[in-house]
Amino acid sequence: MSSGYDRFDRKEGIVCIFRWGFPGKNRRIFLRLLMKDIQSIRIAVKEDIYARRILVLYMEIRGQGAIPLTRTDENLTPREIEQKAAELAYFLRVPIEVF
Repeated sequence: MSSGYDRFDRKEGIVCIFRWGFPGKNRRIFLRLLMKDIQSIRIAVKEDIYARRILVLYMEIRGQGAIPLTRTDENLTPREIEQKAAELAYFLRVPIEVF
């Protein structure tokens, strides 16, 4: 995955997620979701190929699984990930899950 953006519109109750994927025919990824379908914000620990632990932020969607919100190469500190998760969960009025 490459660059993109997330738009959260509380007035309309819609979340839009746009990403540029790998070059090719289906490079553009655009998701439109209802805020009421967001179950939680999840922080998960992943390991990269060098066995380093990386924290990744996900948005858990009812019936659709988890959508990653941060890139694995962003190198955010645990405090930064926690702050992002807290702000987003507060805005969306959903719980935070840690895995």
